[in-house]
Amino acid sequence: MLAAGGGLLGVFVLIALTAPLIAPYDPVFQDIQARLQPPSVAHLLGTDNFGRDILSRLIWGARIDLQIAVIGVIFPFLIGTIVGTVSGFFGGVVDAIFMRLVDVIIAFPFLVLMLAIIAILGPGLTSFYIALALVGWVSYARLVRAQILVLKTQDFAVAARSLGFGRARIMFRHLLPNALAGSLVFAMSDAVLVLLNGAAISYLGFGVQPPVAEWGVMVAEGQPFITTSWWITLFPGLAIVFLAFAFSLLGDGLADLLGIHE
Repeated sequence: MLAAGGGLLGVFVLIALTAPLIAPYDPVFQDIQARLQPPSVAHLLGTDNFGRDILSRLIWGARIDLQIAVIGVIFPFLIGTIVGTVSGFFGGVVDAIFMRLVDVIIAFPFLVLMLAIIAILGPGLTSFYIALALVGWVSYARLVRAQILVLKTQDFAVAARSLGFGRARIMFRHLLPNALAGSLVFAMSDAVLVLLNGAAISYLGFGVQPPVAEWGVMVAEGQPFITTSWWITLFPGLAIVFLAFAFSLLGDGLADLLGIHE
């Protein structure tokens, strides 16, 4: 599964990198005379309500959606890892403060809280990333904290303290590398959720703004024509599914490789 997921993800990455070379048309060029054309030789996946080539927009959209999946995971992963490590290592008041903060964030529905933050900051990808960083770190913090609580009582951690190593060295050089396996696997699954949330946010008009080619935006733009021009929503929807499937396969393969089983 690791090879299959990596291979499928590699295809998307290759498409995104070569978008200027392989896209047959400008993704934002409007040709009103060619609007709502079904798949044909001239437009392999048809055109949308503005006459824009669907295939070209899909290819360029791969760049945005891959960026959403990757950047949307990196910042919550980093924040959650640091918080979980510090919280689990020190325990006591420090742990209580961080865990109560986690409880407060979890008390709110994830998507609703994200929408509220984006509404305050204004629509756009930057606001989306900030909202994810503020909300999405809690899962990583809980995972890493649980591992640190177990690892800090084991012999190698006790030996490190006995040798007089500093707290930072013990946390980040001895404990953290052994606590990251579960978080890395979870990050692959989280990339799927981030991708779907990004598409949903863009669909609702709070994410990527038109005329930028993004798959969630394309689905939203095709909704009024779904019964007559099905290709406008079908192909970007399939692209989201296959990219999410690639990350899911990668996560399952990584779990097998690291020996993590449910």
